[in-house]
Amino acid sequence: MSVKILIDSASDVDLNEAEELGAELISMKITFEDGEYSDGVDFTKRQFFERLIESAELPRTSQINPYQFEEAFETMTADGSDVVAITISSKLSGTYKSAVTAAKRFGGRVRVVDSLNASAGERALLLYALRLREQGKDADEIADELEKVKHRINVMAVLDTLLYLKKGGRISAMAAFAGGVLSVKPVIGVIGGEVKLVGKAIGSKKSNNLLNQLVREKGVDFSMPHCVIWSGLDDSLLKKYVEDSRALWADSVSQLPTHMIGSTIGTHIGPGAVGVAFFAKE
Repeated sequence: MSVKILIDSASDVDLNEAEELGAELISMKITFEDGEYSDGVDFTKRQFFERLIESAELPRTSQINPYQFEEAFETMTADGSDVVAITISSKLSGTYKSAVTAAKRFGGRVRVVDSLNASAGERALLLYALRLREQGKDADEIADELEKVKHRINVMAVLDTLLYLKKGGRISAMAAFAGGVLSVKPVIGVIGGEVKLVGKAIGSKKSNNLLNQLVREKGVDFSMPHCVIWSGLDDSLLKKYVEDSRALWADSVSQLPTHMIGSTIGTHIGPGAVGVAFFAKE
């Protein structure tokens, strides 16, 4: 019996990439001043950041509702396939709960996995799921293995600006102003399914060093999916970080995969962020 894998767009996987990978995409909605759009379908990541930078107000992102999942599961199981659905962290969105609610109608043929992550962390779990499917694992085996390894995923990023955290009400205007004046670069991470501050440094060089230190402490399992991530329209900070981190990866891989952050996380961190996603060593 075949297995189909569904991922939501909070993973920063768009429709074209999902098709190339052999996965199915379900889109979150994002609302700008002029209307609502399907994330990963109606615009590219670059187009999203162009609009974000020009917008006076932050766009709003909406969780996927049970009816949307039910429609997707109905289509995916119509040929007798089983489904593994991977969602954004249940602590960041109600999307996981919606998927679980919809899955109850399908008599165990749909397994839902709470990634406890987002962006490239969720994407890493998808890539591992696809690898397991290629190995001939069934839906239960894939879902069970994802549950075992998902706690090893680490996502951490250096932010270039505090402006978008201020716009979203996550920090005060005074804190954002002080951070800008002092060139404070916060380092955030997904911890226990939630986005938290894990450190801060002054200037990009020191912040990159701090990020590298945190990565080194965890240890990267290069046999598992990993990548460097970035946000915005200019990849110069990405290139700088890849060079600054060369000692961490050069002996293990010839080059690092890179992926652009999309709207779900990009709305709150803004352009100029650079980060990593990887499975820590066991």
